[in-house]
Amino acid sequence: MELMYLEYAANGFYLLAVFLAARNSIHTWWLGIIGCLLFAALFYQVKLYAEVLLMLFFVVTNGIGWYQWGRQSGVKQVTNTPLWRLAGYSALAALVTLLYGYILHSMTDAYAPFIDSAILMFSVIAQFLLMNRKLETWWFWLVVNTVAIPLYFSRELQLTAIVYIGFWFNAWYGLYMWRALRSAAARGA
Repeated sequence: MELMYLEYAANGFYLLAVFLAARNSIHTWWLGIIGCLLFAALFYQVKLYAEVLLMLFFVVTNGIGWYQWGRQSGVKQVTNTPLWRLAGYSALAALVTLLYGYILHSMTDAYAPFIDSAILMFSVIAQFLLMNRKLETWWFWLVVNTVAIPLYFSRELQLTAIVYIGFWFNAWYGLYMWRALRSAAARGA
């Protein structure tokens, strides 16, 4: 029963944080820190160890993102990432996914270590892109959510899987909103 309450709390904070990210709100960051700490505890209990590491990474990057978005000077506008850089990020993520997945597979009792590792690595890229207000963050979040949903259902984390379905739709909305922000900035509006 305790696991259920932890899952509800983690999803509540994280849902609000992700919702606010698509709306370009600074409050996404502190809410994300709370949600990530709760998710780290939840994922540890269901043996998704790469997800625990991911949540701890998110705690740190949420702090950095909070600082970056809150600066009075030099606030970044929504921009694009060069294709060659995205290809490099993706190749690196695929390589690390294989290596970390192998480590988890051979040294722990992790559930779905390669899928779990893929979620970790592509989330890391998405988070860095989000922190730097890069439009492509939303494409990476779409991939992550698409892979995470069936994984969470398979671990009987139904609420989390359903919330991630919402995140999937929110990523489409974030992509739409950030395209509009980028276009408005390009027009000088």
